[in-house]
Order: sequence, then structure tokens, then C-alpha cells
Amino acid sequence: MKRAIGFGAFGLVAVIGAVLAFTSPPRLLSLLDRAAGGGDGARLVAEGVPFGSHGQSLDIWAPENPPAGQLPVVIFWYGGGWAKGDRTSYAFAGRALTRAGFLVVIPDYRKVPQVRFPAFLDDGVEAVAWVAENIAQHGGDPERLAFMGHSAGAWEAVMLALDAKRLSAAGVDPEIVKAAVGLSGPYDFYPFTSERAIAAFSEWPRPAETQPIAYARADAPPLLLVTSEGDETVRPKNANNLAAALRELGAPVEVKNYGSLDHEEVVMALSKPFRDKGPVLADSVAFLKARMGE
Repeated sequence: MKRAIGFGAFGLVAVIGAVLAFTSPPRLLSLLDRAAGGGDGARLVAEGVPFGSHGQSLDIWAPENPPAGQLPVVIFWYGGGWAKGDRTSYAFAGRALTRAGFLVVIPDYRKVPQVRFPAFLDDGVEAVAWVAENIAQHGGDPERLAFMGHSAGAWEAVMLALDAKRLSAAGVDPEIVKAAVGLSGPYDFYPFTSERAIAAFSEWPRPAETQPIAYARADAPPLLLVTSEGDETVRPKNANNLAAALRELGAPVEVKNYGSLDHEEVVMALSKPFRDKGPVLADSVAFLKARMGE
């Protein structure tokens, strides 16, 4: 009996090791989230929907039993240093926000080294334009959009929330963007020091245009900037500096610092298995609902 138990434990370790070897951490997190019941009440209503002019795709998550009327919409961009990541691996984020009462869109975007700035931002604009034109067909309210993302995805969400001219040029009314939440995002990081930032942005001749802080404006939509002292990948100065610039202009902004959480733990806290790491989901949902008429 003891030998059987020992073999079983060894086999489990081997299986877990194999899964870890061939599965990205976000995808594994989505699997753990589903196993813990994170998928209850949420469903993937559209998968791999094509959009834009470069073969991009997006997924749409909706509540299993949506209330009457159109739902507020959150577009969530994943991180990965502008070099990796995919929409399907972030199902845990889509499910978490859907269970809170939102219709959630997770778009893909092109990445380094195939492209450099501003190509991945252009893809984000095309995602917003697609949502504004088509999301009503899936039960979403095209007049109530919010942007959200983690790390490089937070950069994308905040850049698009602040750069009204870029949205307008794509035929999107910036007024439909009611709020944005940036989780552990880089907003003031020039001169470039990290390899990923250098690869993504250093070829652009006007580096200030790559920095969200350069687009701070008095009439910006309300922003929630999440950071943490334990984040050694994107330091809190990014959120603090952007918040200071917005406050000086009189724009609405909040900063939440989750103390010792590291860069990955902030987004992990959206998932059901790791939600006790910090109230990232609850705080983000409360912020969004207060600004989207919920």
C-alpha cells in the first residue's frame, strides 16, 4: 500500500512537471482557475473573432444568465513585455470580470520582434473600433466601455484611454471610454533600460510619444492605477508619476498600492485560487461600476 501511494505521488509530480514544461504560467493559471470554480457563471460566447487589418483575433466573455439590457464592456489587454502572451491564456481574467457583471473582450495584438511601436498600439485601436461597432450584437453597450490590462497590457489600456486623438482618428468617440484600470503598468519609463522596452520602442524617433505620461490631459477618463512595492519589474514610480501629472491637471485618478505583492501576483489575484493575495478584483470592479453607471 505504501509503495502504491508513493508511486501515485511520484506520478502526480511528473504530470505537474510536464504541464509546467509545456504550459505558459498564465495558461496554467487559467486551468487552475477553472478547476477552482472560476468559470461558474461565465461563458465564452465568441472565440477567435477576426478584427483589424493584420489578422488579429479576440474572445468575448459573457455571464451565463445576463440581466436584461446591455452590459457595460471591459476590454482587457494582457501583458508579456510586448513580446509574448495570447488571449486564450487570460481566460481567468475574462471569467473574473464577467462574473462581476461585465461583458469582457480580450484581444490579441502583434508583438516584438515581428513589429515595433506603434504597431501593437494600432492593433489596440482597431480592437476598440471593432468593439464600438459590433459589441451590441453580443449584448454589450457600445456607449459604456472601459479599458483594463496588466503590465504591457496596462500600458496599452492607459495609452488608449489618454490618447483621444488616436481614438478619434480611428472613428471612435473618446467619450464612450468611461474609465480605465492599469495593473502594474509602465507609464513613465524613458530612457529605456530593460531589454524589452529597448526592443519595442528604441527605433521610434520621438521617444516621448511612447510614454503614457506624455498624454496626460485634464479631460481624461477616470483612471485607477494599481501598483505594489514588491514589483521589481515595473516600479511604483510609474503609477505615482502619472497620477501626479493627472492630478496637476485636475483629472480624476486613483492609485492603489498593494504592498508586498510582486508584478505577477497582482494579476494572479484576479483568479479564484489566488484572490486572497489582495483585493485587486474587488477594488477594480468597484471602481469600474461606479463610473459606468452600475
